[in-house]
Amino acid sequence: MRLTDHEVAAIKAAAREAFGETAVVRLFGSRVDDTIEGGDVDLHVEANPLPDMPRKRFDFVMALYRRLHHDKIDVIVSQRGGTPRGFERIAYRDGIIL
Repeated sequence: MRLTDHEVAAIKAAAREAFGETAVVRLFGSRVDDTIEGGDVDLHVEANPLPDMPRKRFDFVMALYRRLHHDKIDVIVSQRGGTPRGFERIAYRDGIIL
């Protein structure tokens, strides 16, 4: 996994702030592979249903940009208990829980 301990801690803290203590964050995509260089940070957040989920996602992404200073961060948010679609399936299958 190509994230520092500081980056992992920042991601987890931002997820708790935006989505609550029960949020689960997974890293997936190229950053999971230690043999590949570069790539964006692909994150999947699984959270309990909350009012205004799009706003929660926006708040989370903005917190990540402030804390991580990465150029490219992609975030998928799933409501716990929903049916995974597309990239959600990949994140569940290949992702690493932070």
